[in-house]
Amino acid sequence: MIRNILGSLVALAGAASAVLSPFRDWYDGRAGQDYRVRDLFGGITATESGVLVSILLPFLFAALLVIAGVVLRSRIAVALAGLVVLGFTILWMVRQGQAEGALTVGGDGAGLQVGVANALAGGVLMLIGALLMSGRRAGARSQDRARARAQREREPVEPYAAPPADQVDTWPPTQEPGMSTHTSPWPEPEVDPYTGPDPHDPRTRSYPQAERGPEPGGPGDPRDPVHPPHRPPER
Repeated sequence: MIRNILGSLVALAGAASAVLSPFRDWYDGRAGQDYRVRDLFGGITATESGVLVSILLPFLFAALLVIAGVVLRSRIAVALAGLVVLGFTILWMVRQGQAEGALTVGGDGAGLQVGVANALAGGVLMLIGALLMSGRRAGARSQDRARARAQREREPVEPYAAPPADQVDTWPPTQEPGMSTHTSPWPEPEVDPYTGPDPHDPRTRSYPQAERGPEPGGPGDPRDPVHPPHRPPER
């Protein structure tokens, strides 16, 4: 956007300089509007020219191209306008040099004067403006990016992105099916079942212990380990 504005301003300044140049002196006190367009192709003559058929005509066409290029954001139109101004100015210099035998630059009003400098500067400014402009496609792309950025800002932000299909059981928790636990390459520790207080632990010795009889088969066991008791037969 900024490049289009800056390039448009430079190109418009070049168009203004080119359009004003025929109203200033070009060579030996003769204004640019006194040169006919047909003289640029057939040779410079001393015949006076009307304003609308003078060298002002191609410069007005170039100015219209610049305006159209700025409105349509067309770099090609602006660059073409600059080439038109430079082309006709250089063509005039060639014809003027052929008519005079040589081109001179003098500060006393003889030779090339300020009107030629204005025309050349206008053409160069148009080309610079075309280079500075980003063009219609670049402007459209920047607008699309701005709209997409604004749409992303308006959309609610998810706290966590959805995991891929092959990693649904991962942390952080998601709405996907499966267990939401932290995966680890190491096996999970097994929890020992609770079996009551440890009798050897001094912290639990104060609890009363239930009296236990003799161990089966040990000393003090009234049962005969060789001849176990049998149930009497039923009568």
